[in-house]
Amino acid sequence: MLRRLLLVFFSIVLTAGCFAQKKEVSAAKSDIKAGRNLEQAEAKMRELLKDSANRHKTNIWEVLFNAVKKQYDVKNEAIFLKNNPDTAGLFLNARKMFLVYEDYDRIDASPDRRGKVSPKYRKKHAEFLIPFRKNIYSGGMFFVGKQNFAEAYNMFDTYVDCGKDSLFTGYSFMENDSRMPLAIYMALYSAYKIKDTGKTLKYIDMALADTIKLDNKLQYVAETYTALKDTSKLVATLIRGFDTYPKTMYYFPRLFKYYFNIRKDMEKSLQLTDRALAVDSTNMVFLFARSSLMLELGRYDECLDISKSLISRNDTLAEPYLNAGLCFYNQAVKIDNSIEMSRKQKPRLLSLYRSALPYIQKYRALMPDDKQRWGLPLYTIYLNLNMGKEFDEIDNLLRKKDGK
Repeated sequence: MLRRLLLVFFSIVLTAGCFAQKKEVSAAKSDIKAGRNLEQAEAKMRELLKDSANRHKTNIWEVLFNAVKKQYDVKNEAIFLKNNPDTAGLFLNARKMFLVYEDYDRIDASPDRRGKVSPKYRKKHAEFLIPFRKNIYSGGMFFVGKQNFAEAYNMFDTYVDCGKDSLFTGYSFMENDSRMPLAIYMALYSAYKIKDTGKTLKYIDMALADTIKLDNKLQYVAETYTALKDTSKLVATLIRGFDTYPKTMYYFPRLFKYYFNIRKDMEKSLQLTDRALAVDSTNMVFLFARSSLMLELGRYDECLDISKSLISRNDTLAEPYLNAGLCFYNQAVKIDNSIEMSRKQKPRLLSLYRSALPYIQKYRALMPDDKQRWGLPLYTIYLNLNMGKEFDEIDNLLRKKDGK
């Protein structure tokens, strides 16, 4: 008896639920037809679809799509009539149309009891959406122009995904769509601009497979790997960038820093600068890197020649003065620290310190806050050259720095 009562109770509840659902769907249809409460109709259908029991109900999906499509039509008409147009809303609704049918296609393509997949609406829905696809691309460009890169990414992501989504099987957008390479680039660019490494990574392989704007893409990819602290992929990207665009002043400085400052690999650093100068023997960035390398290798004459050349071309650059000064200073320190230093070497020692002095003083004038680099050399030079006033000044300065 109790079991029968429970069955009757649940039957009544289920019937009431079905009636309420039909009422909601019917009300949404009426609102869509009348062009009112469209966002509310959309929200109600989305709420119904949260129930797994409703996921396969075609009528709910169609009402949802029609609610979104009607919003698109209203906004399109307003733009045409120039009556309080909402261009952003138009594009956003165009994208939602695609998302609704793509989601439904996954339901429509569910295997039947025999495991057979026979989507009923794929062809019809795809054909309906194709004319609107250009609006997804235009929407991406629109949001880029508005500096809204989050929405721009969503637009381009949806546009590109059409090339892989099952709803558009047979259209071969990846191969046949002339806009696709630029859309992929814009998806990568938008993801990079919002600093979303996951979204950027999604498009790296696709983006780098095409040469369109490759220089820009390689830089975005390098910045992404830098953020992810993936050194091996960063270096590989920089190498590809330098190999392809050696004159772009992005790849060489970062590669040189990696080999020279981080890896301390002088052989790789030398090979890199040789290749760079073979491309452009007058490039000041390449030449300065070469001078720093020569300084590190103790090839002081070469370092000095390059540094003097750079100074003659632009006497406001600070670094060449430091390298030139250190050419003399390092040689003097080596003599000074030698156990076997004799009186005969003293004039040579002082001569080197005197030669170093004007260069390092000039570097200090140009870079007054860089005490870490000019402080000790000037202290040592003033001490050895008996420059009392200058020595006292630098001594006091360095003591303050050390908190003494």
